[in-house]
Amino acid sequence: MNVSLRQLFTAVIALFVVLGMSTTMMMAIRANELSSDPRNTRALYHEFAAPRGAILASDGTVLAKSNPVNDSFKYQRVYANGKVYAPVTGFFSITHSADRGIEASRGRLLSGQADALFWERFKAVLTGSTNTGASIETSIDPKLQELAYKLLGDNDGSVVVMEPSTGRILAMVSTPSYDPSALANHDLAATNKAYSQLIADQSNPMINRATSQLYPPGSTFKTVVAAAALESGKYEPDTQIPAGAEYTLPGTSTKLPNSSAIAAGTNGKISFADALAYSSNTAFAQLGVELGSDKVDAMAKKLGYGSAVTIDGSDATGYPMRSAAAQFPDDPTDDRLALASIGQGDNATTPLQNAMIASAVANDGKLMKPTIVDRVRSSDLSVLSETKPQVMSEAFSKDTADKLTGMMEGVITKEYPDLQIPGVKIAAKTGTAQIGTGNSSIDGWIIGFAPADSPKIAVSVVVHNVDLYGSMVAGPIMKSLMEEALKQ
Repeated sequence: MNVSLRQLFTAVIALFVVLGMSTTMMMAIRANELSSDPRNTRALYHEFAAPRGAILASDGTVLAKSNPVNDSFKYQRVYANGKVYAPVTGFFSITHSADRGIEASRGRLLSGQADALFWERFKAVLTGSTNTGASIETSIDPKLQELAYKLLGDNDGSVVVMEPSTGRILAMVSTPSYDPSALANHDLAATNKAYSQLIADQSNPMINRATSQLYPPGSTFKTVVAAAALESGKYEPDTQIPAGAEYTLPGTSTKLPNSSAIAAGTNGKISFADALAYSSNTAFAQLGVELGSDKVDAMAKKLGYGSAVTIDGSDATGYPMRSAAAQFPDDPTDDRLALASIGQGDNATTPLQNAMIASAVANDGKLMKPTIVDRVRSSDLSVLSETKPQVMSEAFSKDTADKLTGMMEGVITKEYPDLQIPGVKIAAKTGTAQIGTGNSSIDGWIIGFAPADSPKIAVSVVVHNVDLYGSMVAGPIMKSLMEEALKQ
């Protein structure tokens, strides 16, 4: 072989190697990157040309589904009662990637692209049929979800309802909300306009306040301090603890008052149980300082503070649904610790976190991992996966839970009898968190569970930026939800 032929042969072989490497890079190494590139319209048409799986409530009510349409995208995503269920479903759009709700956390299953659906995809290729995504069965109870949304009305706020023994989320509502249908439009210009308007909206309707918004918990946090005190072995419900009409924050001249005279106790003392029932700020501020930040912080962490909680999904199924981490101050000075111990200052939490705390008390001190999906089914209705209850932590003993339950019952029987339900024992703790000066800027809270002697439902309610106490604005919402849940 002469030199020219050898050089030509070498060049041809080199070109084949380059072509092979390029093809391998495109088909294997960069496949996922290219498929998800928003400029890849072929991938977009491919994804919308197959029926995406349905999202269902616990009773089979369809929350989201794909209907066949006569356009280039083949299927249209439809959301029933979209504003009510938006925090649960999220959205699926041709212009913006799903980044929230089950549309994101189970995106690969809904689209039929998850590894668990390999054989379904293989069978579809062999038979020439359309690959259909999996359906997602949630734990959401439509009656509770729709009632919670109705009760919140035009308020800025959130409701979370949980099953204490399992961690199943029965309702997760956030207001104001948005309709995912506006983002599922096949008109690109209209969809982009709708998304831009939602993002620019000052009320932030796309934020899931249940999991992503942090609020000062107010006096609901006194349940955490109470649990830490009971666990220390130094306190019983009838223990007399320091209270008083005012408490000067350590190292300052700032005086912390109570919201009622009865919360001051008698001669500067109050029983531990009455301190919780009448929400004594002076008692719990001093109690937090006496316990020390290590004990209060440790109990808060056992109950979920300091860590983002994955509610649903994984990297294998999509974009996981996670909650923001509740915050308790690190190594605070005593004045900051006193404020944090009554749920003010540097203390911040989510409605989900507060529902978890109520659930842990109801569940003998065991904190269950919150979940929102019960099971996943393939298109032939076979079960691909089923969620099992999982203990996150043994936050405190059953003895502590029993004593704290009795103290929380006193909140209703002693201070708020109008929140009672005939024949049902209710354990609860209200909260009125100051977010401004005076009483005109308040986050009104309540957490609780019922029946207190055999818990079936735990509730967390927050109504943001109002001028009413938590017992007045959030309390009736909790009571109505408990009545509805216990009817079923």
